[in-house]
This record gives sequence, structure tokens and C-alpha cells, in this order.
Amino acid sequence: VRPKEVTAVAFTHATLVVDPTTVIQDATLVIEKGYVIAAGAGVAIPTNAAVYDLHGQYIYPSFIDVYSGYGMPKTPPAQREWRRAQTESNRKGAFGWNEAIKADQDAGMVFTTNEEQAAEYRGIGFGAVLTHMQDGIARGTGALVGLGVKDQTQLYQNKIGAFYSFNKGTSQQDYPSSLMGSIALLRQTYYDAEWYAREGKKEERNLSLEAFAAQRKGLAIFDAGNKWNVLRADKVGDEFGVQYVFKTAGNEYQRIDEMRKTGGTMIVPLNFPKAYDVSDPLTARWIDLGELKHWEMAPANAAMLRQAGIPFVFTASDLMEKKDFLPNLRKAVLYGLSEQDALAALTTAPAKLVGTEQTLGQLKKGFRANFFIATGNIFNDESKILESWVDGDRFEVSKPETESIAGDYVLESGNVLFKIHLEDGEKGKNSALVLREENGQVDSLTFSVKYNTDMMFMNMTLKPDSAAKDMGLRLFSGWKLEGQWTGWMEDGAGAKAEASLRAVKSSTAATKEKEKTEKKQPEVMGKMIYPFTAFGWEQKPVAKTVLVRNATIWTNEEEGIIENGEILISAGKIVGVGKSVNAAPYKDVEVIDGTGLHVTCGIIDEHSHIALESVNEGSQASSAEVKEASVIWPEDIDIYRQLSGGVVASQLLHGSANPIGGQSAMIKLRWGASADEMLIAGADGFIKFALGENVKQSNWGDFNTTRFPQTRMGVEQVYYDHFIRAREYAAAWKAYFGASPGQAKKGMAPAVAPRRDLELDALAEILEHRRFITCHSYVQSEINMLMHVADSMGFRINTFTHILEGYKLSAKMREHGAAASTFSDWWAYKMEVKDAIPYNGALMWRDSLTVAFNSDDAEMARRLNQEAAKAVKYGGVPEEEAWKFVTLNPAKMLHLDQRMGSLKAGKDADIVIWTTHPMSIYARAKRTYVDGICYYDMEAEQGLLLWMEQERARIIRKMLDAKNAGEPVVQPVFKSQKHFHCDTMDATGMGVFNH
Repeated sequence: VRPKEVTAVAFTHATLVVDPTTVIQDATLVIEKGYVIAAGAGVAIPTNAAVYDLHGQYIYPSFIDVYSGYGMPKTPPAQREWRRAQTESNRKGAFGWNEAIKADQDAGMVFTTNEEQAAEYRGIGFGAVLTHMQDGIARGTGALVGLGVKDQTQLYQNKIGAFYSFNKGTSQQDYPSSLMGSIALLRQTYYDAEWYAREGKKEERNLSLEAFAAQRKGLAIFDAGNKWNVLRADKVGDEFGVQYVFKTAGNEYQRIDEMRKTGGTMIVPLNFPKAYDVSDPLTARWIDLGELKHWEMAPANAAMLRQAGIPFVFTASDLMEKKDFLPNLRKAVLYGLSEQDALAALTTAPAKLVGTEQTLGQLKKGFRANFFIATGNIFNDESKILESWVDGDRFEVSKPETESIAGDYVLESGNVLFKIHLEDGEKGKNSALVLREENGQVDSLTFSVKYNTDMMFMNMTLKPDSAAKDMGLRLFSGWKLEGQWTGWMEDGAGAKAEASLRAVKSSTAATKEKEKTEKKQPEVMGKMIYPFTAFGWEQKPVAKTVLVRNATIWTNEEEGIIENGEILISAGKIVGVGKSVNAAPYKDVEVIDGTGLHVTCGIIDEHSHIALESVNEGSQASSAEVKEASVIWPEDIDIYRQLSGGVVASQLLHGSANPIGGQSAMIKLRWGASADEMLIAGADGFIKFALGENVKQSNWGDFNTTRFPQTRMGVEQVYYDHFIRAREYAAAWKAYFGASPGQAKKGMAPAVAPRRDLELDALAEILEHRRFITCHSYVQSEINMLMHVADSMGFRINTFTHILEGYKLSAKMREHGAAASTFSDWWAYKMEVKDAIPYNGALMWRDSLTVAFNSDDAEMARRLNQEAAKAVKYGGVPEEEAWKFVTLNPAKMLHLDQRMGSLKAGKDADIVIWTTHPMSIYARAKRTYVDGICYYDMEAEQGLLLWMEQERARIIRKMLDAKNAGEPVVQPVFKSQKHFHCDTMDATGMGVFNH
């Protein structure tokens, strides 16, 4: 029991790590009442202090984790099984309309200490965490807490920061059902909070928006989860002037330039992937090249962030077992991160991030007494944490190991000298050969020995094998100081004498002291590839000047097909097309002999769902607020595959789960680019509408019978209702701002500014002819209906896609001004396509409609050249006109024909060099250029395939070595790529309904 007057504790003779850059040898740390009162060399020890001699040990400031769920109540797992629709929030009270917005959550109000969790954290060096409720899209505020034992003393500070994610968590409400829906909901909530702070609080009390608005300033932490979501979240933050701190997944190094441009601090988990068990070559083939490379490169993530100048802190979250944290931390240092930077990422950097840099993260006067004691440098593998102190309270983490003292020693006491040879036996049956020297006389005896040691103290008891001899030695007890034990020895009669015990050099391996191991060196890693998957580039390709001679040129212009022609591209544009092109003014021209080859413009897919992480927000009748551009997935292998089929651009459409779908994304297939870089700059805005069985949920099953509409009649009313509201909404904005929604210039203002509505924004753009409709359609009657709605509301349907009954009303479509993007010969996959015929495209073309063939399918898109040929087979469309079905005509539908869809000087250099006639089933794309950059090269692909096999083999060998060295491994799992279609529901539990 500590005496009452002892209120301080002093730790002497330690290596004191004051902060990441300040280390003091033989230092003293003094704490009192939970705070540091002195730290340094030569510090005076107060008289009221208990003293710990830590000779040879290290004291570190405790780590701080800014992303934790410590001490929070458990939340039930999210349930996403089939169930009845829940369109409204079930949360009672003055809260917002959506259960996923939980901005009113206050971590400090529900925090309680949890000794089991706290002990795990303390065992790996942590003394404080920023904890929050990890549930919802807006998750409320966090609480900075210590890892001690009392709720009242461990709640350091409440309402620190605001937390966000794209995961709706435990909300059972249908909306959002997709990633793009989550993004749209968060954006809408920002606008709602602005309105509430400005005008809304006069109309209602909304605790959700009240809390959300109050959290607009200060620390904002976004649980992004992966590199692409970091970029998505950053765009939301930029829109509303919020600089997020991003909780990441440890793969940021794969897009390091984009990460730097966010300007945000990264919260980096140290959850490196385990090696796969690749001993079976068959299952090893299931592992993607990106997975293999990530296993190899993930430990270097932090070093790469540091090299790029990206600020970061570490978190222990995402680890299945907290005990893996320190080994992974050391691995990060092994892979290039300095110890100082690693320590800063756990102490001073997180302290500064949460605004507690004056009380946490360092061991200086006035700071909290949060620290841990380690046996040595914490970045050395053999070092371990002995104690953790939180607010001056001691917690034992581990007992010092009883280390073997086998070896040769000299024990001296006065003029008596003992030479002792100690050996470890089985199960503690140790023995000692003792030679006694006194005044030149030598005697020897074998003893059985019992001893126990820790890093500081040793007790050794010797029992002679022969009772006839007594060498005057029964016990030694001492403490280690500067490499030797100093204490006393005792003989059989109990007489004590001062003595010292020191080890002497021995050639026997078992008697050597542990040698310090040389610092490990990481194995040489492979290079970064873009994208980080199969067929990625080590060096991103660039635009070149290319001249193709003696080729058959399909211009899609008045010149028609030019035999033995030439085409010159440079700086991403077509420079010239004709029988002869002057390339003399250009330098470094690559000349391609096009003899026997055909050159066309690139194929454009008017209706695609590739390169997306989300395709349907089907929870409501209208999802006009969601954007496919927000969920582009640049690593979809279908991008590369379709380049190999001559495709250069696609319209990425929302699905057909609701009458009014989401906004389209216009992309070029720039393999290796980021999501934003794939978007076609300046392209008009489009949106997906849908008719038929899908939108009225006739094929969704018995659990989906409550959402309006449930009939085709209801679909029409949905359109009128939304467009009438959009018209009134736009009128209110124009009256207030003198312009469309979102414009800043004020005009004749009503008393109250209109509330921003992202859904109505998009619909108002349609009425103002600034956004254009692509409508999923099959049946003649519904196509007529929607054209009538459009005519009566003053807008036009730009394109009817699928339109398998288009041949029945092509004249009406021509009069309305709609184009037709159809399938070549798909039919019989559901009831409403029973009247489909393969002559549909040809018949509409003959009726002077702009006709295209689309894929709506990742596999079909690779052979759209052959789909075009079917227009020749079914209906006798001339070859040049049929080729326009997949090139110029979709460009016209997408309003891109001024820059794409034909070979003409000044247009984008999106060209394909074919091995033969482009509509032949034997034709292959020899090269595919997008903006003058060769993204697919049939010949270079062979070298790429060889490199991939060599790279796989190299990493697999390393994985085998890791397994043989005893590292844990996981079994490969077969994964099939998910291909989105119009009727695919996202992976949030809504399932997939049939065609």
C-alpha cells in the first residue's frame, strides 16, 4: 500500500522518448496526480516520490488512435434480407426523414469504459482514442477518451469532430440502396442543413439537421474505406467547403497523385493482407494480379505517403487481432518509413489533429501521464511493452520473460572466486558445475539449480548433489546493473556477503548472450501499375504522332471509304484523312504500313453499365439526384476488354429499377486513368428513364408490392407529378435568383429562398433542355405515352433505348425527334419483348430515324462490330450505314458527333486499326487509340501477358517462402466478376430481379 504522503512517481535511468525527435538517455520522468511534472536528464526527484529504476528500458508517450469504436454500445448487424419495403423512417421524434442521417449521435453520452477492449489497446501502446458510433452516413460527434478504468476520468473531451461514411449502417429504410444513393443523400443533407440554418428552423424543429449544421466547421472524419471512395468523398467535401480527414484502407499508394490532390490527412490502418496459400497451382490462379501485388506492396504504403508529402496518422482499426499492430508497425518501418515518422503518426500528429497537442502525444511538463514502458526500442522485434500508464495509473501489460542464463559466469565475494558453468535442462532441470578458488586452492562440485530472472533481477538457488561437500554457496540474489548482477550470496548457514556475478565469453552457442540481430531488409518490390490490376501499365501511355498508310479508311463522312488511304493523328486529334496526307511538318512520326488493314473511328456504346460500382438506386420511383459519374470504377477489366474490341467511349447508364433513374456518365475508355480523367469534358448531361415491367415491379417478387407505381398507368402519373413539381421549383428559383437552381445572382426575391433539391434540379434541367433523356422502353403503347408526356410538358425524349417495338411507331418517333438505340437480335428474355424482330433496326433506319445498336452487356460490347453487321444481314442496310450504327449514330445521340464518330480533321483521334474488314467475324482490333493514345495493342499485349505471368510467378514464390517461414496464410477464394445490367440491383441486400 502506497503511503499517503507518496503522491509522485519517478522513473530513473530510462531512455526517455519525449517526442518523435527528442530522445534522452539515462533520463528521469516524474509524474504526479496524472500529469508529468518533470522529464529529462538530471531531474531532481521529489521526496514524496516512489522511485522505479528502469535501467536499460524505454519510456514512450502513449499512442493515440483517432478512429475507434471503443466504449460504444454494440449496434445490431445490418439486415439486408428480402423483406417488405420501408420507404419512411421508423425513428420517432423530431428527426430527419432518413434513418441513415444520425448526426445527433453524441459518443460522449453513451461512452462507458470497457476493460477488455482497453487492455487490448494498452497492450499495443495506446493510451487514448477518439471514439464514435460507427453507424450511418452522418454519424455524429466523437469523444476523446483515455484507456483507464473510470468513466468520469476517462472522458477527456466530448463533441470532437464529425464522422461520415457512405455506409448507411443499421438503417432499415430502403433509401439509399446504392453507393451513388449514399453520395446523393449526403450531398442533399448538406443543402438541407444550409436551408435549415437559414430558413428551415422557422418552419420546423429538426434535430438531425440542427446537429448536422452545427458540425459543419471543425474536424470532419470520413470513413472512406478504399482509395476510390477517398476521391468520391473529397468531391463532396470540395462542393461544400469541407476538408475531410480520410479513414482509408491502406491502398492509397496505388493512386498517390490523386491522394495528394485531396489535401486531406489520411488515417491509415496497419492491416496488411496475409499471404495466400499458393501451394496448389489451380487455386492460385484465382488470385488476381492486383491482390498479389497489394500483398507485396501494402507495407510500403505509409512510406510512399510520406515521400509524397501526404500527412497521415495510424489506426489500429480494421485489425482482426490487435496483437498484429506492433509487428505491422515495424514492418512499415522496414519498408522505408523512418522511426521518427512512424512515432509521429501515433503521437504528435493525432494529438494535433484532435486539438490536444498541449496535453497528449509527448512527455513534457504539464502533459498527461500517458506512457508505456518497453524493454527496448519499440521498433525492434524483440522489444515488448511491460507496462502502460494512463493518467498516472499503472497497468501491467506483460511480465518480463524469464530469460535463460545458461553460460559461464564468475561470482566474486571478497577473496572468494566461484567459476560457474550453468546449463539449461529439460523442464527446468538445470545443472551447474561450480569451481571454487580461494587462496590458490581449487575445488569443484556439481549442483542442481533453480533460478528465475527478469530483465532486472535474478534469484539463484544451488543444491549440491553430494551432501558431503559444502562449498559455502547456497543462494545468489541480485539486480542487473550495467551488464552484471550485483547483490549478495548466502552460504548453508545463512551467512550473507556482498557479491557480484558477471558473464564471461563462451564459445558454446547455448551460453552466448543474445546477439543483436542485424536490421532486416525488405525484399525488392515490383513496380506500380496503372490501373492496379491485370494489364496495368508501369508507364502510362502518351499521345504520339502516327501516320497510317495504304489502309482502307472508313471515314463515315462524304468521302466514304477510301482505298489505299492515309490518316495522320497528332496531339490527340486527327490531322488529316485522304489518299495522301502531308506529315512533313511533324516530328517523331510513327509510320504504320496499313496494307491489308482497315482504319475506322472508334466504336461508341450508347448503353453500357461497365466501369461502375453502382447501377440502380431503385428504392424510390425517382432517383434523378444520383449520378453514375460519382461511382465510376476505373479498374474494371471490361474497359481493357472492350478496347480490344474497338470500343473507345460509352454512356454509363443508370438501370431500369424506377421510372426516373439517375444521371448518366459519358466516358472514354482511358485505361489506367482516374474516374474524373475518364469523363468526357464538356459532354451534355443525360439521364435514364424507364418503362415497362421493371419500373412497376411486376417482376420483383411478392415483397415489392407497395411502392408506387404498380401499373403502367401509374408510371405516367409519376412523370406528370415530378415534372409539374420541377416546373414550379424552377420558377421559384428564377424568381429568387433570376436564374436556374444553384445560381448566385439574386433577382426579384420572394420572402423565403427556395430549398435546394437535387432531384428537382435534374428534372428542371430537362425542362430547360440542358439535360437529355435516354429511356429504357419496349412496348409501343408506353413509348407513345412518354412522347405525349414530353410534348405536353415542352421537352423531347432524346433516345429510346432497347425500343424493340420501335418498328411499330418509327414515324411518330421521327416526328417527335427521338433517336432509337436498339439491340440487333436480342429477344424472348421476358414477356414484353415477345414482339421483337431482328429487322427492327433496319426498319427504323429506313424510316429515317437515327439508329444505333448498343450492348447493355459487358460481353456483347466486345463484339459490337459484329452486331453492326447484323443490320446488313437482317434488312440489307448498306455496310457504311450499318457501321454508323455503332459509331457516328450513337455519337449523334450523345451530342458528341462534332468531335467523335467519324474520321475528319479536327476530331478526336479515336481510331481503330483492324486486321481486316471491321464487320467480319474474323476482324480483330490491331490497335485502339483514344485521344491519340494507344490503349490497346494486339502485338504489345503478348509481351504484357508474358510480363504478367513472370510477375505472378515472382510474387507466388515470395508467398511460398513466407508460408515456409511460418507466416500465417489464407486460402484463395474463387471470385467471379459481377456484370451490371439494367435490372441489376446493388449489393446492399436488395438482390437481383429477373429479366
